[in-house]
Amino acid sequence: MPPENPIQQEQTRFQNILVEKDYQNVGIIRLNRPGALNALSYALMKELVQALEEFDSDEAIRSIVITGNDRVFSAGADIKDMSNQTSVQALREGNLERFDEIQKVTKPLIAAVSGYALGGGLELAMTCDIIVAAEGAKLGQPEINIGVMPGAGGTQRLTRALGKYKAMDMILTGQQISASDALAHGLVSRVVPNEQYFTEALKIAREIAEKAPLATRIAKECILKSDEATLSEGLEFEHRNFYLLMSSEDKSEGMKAFIEKRKPLFKGR
Repeated sequence: MPPENPIQQEQTRFQNILVEKDYQNVGIIRLNRPGALNALSYALMKELVQALEEFDSDEAIRSIVITGNDRVFSAGADIKDMSNQTSVQALREGNLERFDEIQKVTKPLIAAVSGYALGGGLELAMTCDIIVAAEGAKLGQPEINIGVMPGAGGTQRLTRALGKYKAMDMILTGQQISASDALAHGLVSRVVPNEQYFTEALKIAREIAEKAPLATRIAKECILKSDEATLSEGLEFEHRNFYLLMSSEDKSEGMKAFIEKRKPLFKGR
């Protein structure tokens, strides 16, 4: 039986996010600027990267959920931060590169999306490995409407997810799409009733946390490699990593447990 309070909120060290730990080896990060529609300010992004890096180095955490609230995942960048900023100031701040740092996290990231995921909010979701969307969610890249364009991965990750023509349509018109359309086009992993988006994401995270940590980490690396490598390069990378896992303790435990018809106890070794 799970404990009475399966999710423990950390005594906050952060101003813009809430950090929690689930009893089943899952880290949870909630964007927490409700008055600003969870806009991704420079301060929030710094805290988010710090929290993710801490979870990534914590052996007790095996998967991570990033979420907002029922109304909004994130409406995008903080325009107040950006409105008077010059190119040099933006480059020095390096906020766009923080999205790349998020994708370097080795543990599986699950985005739990409800309400709006727009601009940088959608780009943040796309740095994750699995996206669970509430059926009422709206997703889009509306930057064109304020005289700029996606800069935190939208032109690249959205195109890889949707293909050239749908990505062109969304980015050049700024139109939003529904969760069901996003699912049909391969932009999200699952769509669930509005009240279930977080519980479904947590369910997935707990399921992944039960798997062999080394295999999970390396499988993620191989999938991400497919975005950048040719098929032959990707297959070579996959083959090498499969052979590497054959020497792990988790491989021995997993196969022994299968033969003995019991649940394996993985240790990440």
